Amino acid sequence: MKTILIIEDNNDVRENTAEILELANYKVLQAENGKIGVELAQKMKPDLIICDIMMPVLDGYGVIHLLNKSQETASIPFIFLTAKTERLDFRKGMEMGADDYISKPFDDIELLNAIESRLKKAEILKAEFSKNVEGLNKFFEEVRKVDDLKKLSTDRRIKTYKKKDVIYSEGNDPVYLFFLSKGKVKLTRSHEYGKELITTLYKEGDFFGYTSLLEGGAYAENAEAMDDCEVCLIPKEDFLSLMYNNMGVMKIFIKMLSDNIAEKEKQLVNLAYSSVRKRVADALVKLQERFEQDKDKNFSISISREDLANMVGTATESLIRTLSDFKHDQLIEIKGSSITILNRTKLANLKA
Repeated sequence: MKTILIIEDNNDVRENTAEILELANYKVLQAENGKIGVELAQKMKPDLIICDIMMPVLDGYGVIHLLNKSQETASIPFIFLTAKTERLDFRKGMEMGADDYISKPFDDIELLNAIESRLKKAEILKAEFSKNVEGLNKFFEEVRKVDDLKKLSTDRRIKTYKKKDVIYSEGNDPVYLFFLSKGKVKLTRSHEYGKELITTLYKEGDFFGYTSLLEGGAYAENAEAMDDCEVCLIPKEDFLSLMYNNMGVMKIFIKMLSDNIAEKEKQLVNLAYSSVRKRVADALVKLQERFEQDKDKNFSISISREDLANMVGTATESLIRTLSDFKHDQLIEIKGSSITILNRTKLANLKA
């Protein structure tokens, strides 16, 4: 049984709405003002909220503002119930994250249809999708059922790249969101003196190229295949629709991107304050975290010394000396370009 929270200061409207919903087999919570409504939403986590705009203590705009601050309540479908019909009020509410409006007076069928529609869309957005091309296609198939996303394209081209192929270059205008279905990709930036720094590594199941799409500017980095890759190209228009046409979908994408943002911040701190030895150890641990598949075996990766040095932010010669030290200490094993981690715990706990 789905739970619906009604926040409405008019007793007659609130109780009549509650009676309709209970007859339709919904569990109903009631709040006579916005403050109580927020407290109930935070405590009970209802499946949907119906909220009046003009209320004492805290109005509807204040309610949705406070609920959007918490990840636990921000994704709850939110319908404004209001006698105000001016276009400006509708627009303000939608910009703040409301999913729908019902204008008073309303009939039973209008109310129930709006609720059923929003609950159905919420279920779509709660679904789990595999981080591969099949999962991506299933995701597009499901979100295309949402009214404002029906125009999403059905054709997403898969492009193959050989090792060291450039996927996009700094200064070019973005036209795609990229989904890495096979292989590894690095993002690099060039120092003013020509030195290359690897800023981010991507593995299978990662999206990349989204920052420039969101900012509306040219690429600030270069993307290069670290080995043979397969990349799904998602048109820019589709990505922007997913980000801006539906609040629920936008929240899913932001959640997907947040790990990479945190990773970049951690890398910048390490570059500023850690020793070369510590940075090399952290880079090896990060490579294992990103690309390890069989946890029962020692992790091995084939990576050029130049790429690893650019990832660490040091000279290749300094990197090679540090790797030799780690080999002597039996932290790693080296065979050609392949590095095998023998003691991840010691590498992770290495002092700066």
